[in-house]
Amino acid sequence: DHHNLVVMFDGYLMMPWSPEFGLNSGITFYDVSDPCSPTAVGTGTSSTMRESHTLGVVPIDGRWYAVVDSMRLDFPDLEGGVEFWDVTDVTDAHVVSKLNVPGFVYPDAYARVTLSAFWQAPYVYVGGSDNGVYVIDARDPMNPILVDQYKFDPVLRVGQVQAIGNILMASAAEGTRTALLDISVPNAPQPLPGGEFDIERESYFSNMQGGYAYYAPKEGGGGLIVWDISDPQSPQPVADYSSGGNGGYVFAKDEYAFVGESDFANVYDLSDLPEVTPIGTGLLEGDLDTITPIGNVVVLSVDDKANKDQASAIVPWQEEVDTKPPRVTYVYPPDGAEGVTLLSRVGLTMSEFVDPKSAWEGSVRLYQTGTDPAVTRVHGYISVGEVIINFAPMQPLKPATQYTLELPAGGVRDYNDNALAEPFTMTFTTAG
Repeated sequence: DHHNLVVMFDGYLMMPWSPEFGLNSGITFYDVSDPCSPTAVGTGTSSTMRESHTLGVVPIDGRWYAVVDSMRLDFPDLEGGVEFWDVTDVTDAHVVSKLNVPGFVYPDAYARVTLSAFWQAPYVYVGGSDNGVYVIDARDPMNPILVDQYKFDPVLRVGQVQAIGNILMASAAEGTRTALLDISVPNAPQPLPGGEFDIERESYFSNMQGGYAYYAPKEGGGGLIVWDISDPQSPQPVADYSSGGNGGYVFAKDEYAFVGESDFANVYDLSDLPEVTPIGTGLLEGDLDTITPIGNVVVLSVDDKANKDQASAIVPWQEEVDTKPPRVTYVYPPDGAEGVTLLSRVGLTMSEFVDPKSAWEGSVRLYQTGTDPAVTRVHGYISVGEVIINFAPMQPLKPATQYTLELPAGGVRDYNDNALAEPFTMTFTTAG
């Protein structure tokens, strides 16, 4: 009865369940084709998976893997980090490897643990609280390797981490500070000039979409804080709305934000920023920290004090089934960028959560501008994390060359199988 974020994978609702200390944990897949009668189709268990606040599913060599937080609660030899699951067959999801990180300490749930993991294949970036950001080479999920640990000075208690292209956003858990890092060299994060800022109130967790950073403020009034990070070197405040709640996690879909606020969950209309307008409230017994949008329904999830076997509920928030196609809302590097590093990745945010299996080499492709894509296509890793799609070339790009990133119409799809309606292209030119 400890639930957080859920995602859709292979047509099924993927639900991790675990308390912050692990022990009795797992991932269950549900058939929610009838949302009034979800049916479990497969469950995998783990004695070491701990409460997971993020969830990415990535294809590697023909199989699908997920990465989650982990911990072995065996005093005095306590250790933790992340663990990798093979979820190719939803009826046989299982742990395939674990990687402990240095400095992990429990029982403090925030100071020196792992709080999030974002997979921008082939690297996983892990929010390590006071330990900073860990970088893991996961091109072989059976044998992940820790390649770097970025420590902040002064200490930033890293909660959420998300990568889009060559930018990594690290935001404080229960704090005000955010740092945008340069990951042009993906296994060696560096400070980005002008990329650090403090929001107006302490936030529990954050998210990013459309060039904006969204925050779920804590006891100081709850609600929603929005910053414009479209220029990562000049972040700007946009909106600050108080609801009287106590924020947990926040997600964005189209022009709406979804915020779990402990005693309730709110949906906010952001179509007229800086105005933030609440349009609906969800209730579920327990610490209601998470509200995940899936089409015209949301999944309410509590991570503590739930009624027995009632830690999540599917609730409609719009009357009509979602038929709105997803669209690209932000890209980094920006369209027309010049002098781009030869190790560059390209990241996009979509207007809503993306079906991971719809993002593949036919629907997300990079090639030399003005040429036949079949001839100059760049082979790369394509990974999806909620609304974010990343393309990472497997080899360095050519110097002084213009490239086109293309998403053809009909390719990338949302959770309701709505496909991208209009093709998207952008170009950038490499250094050299």
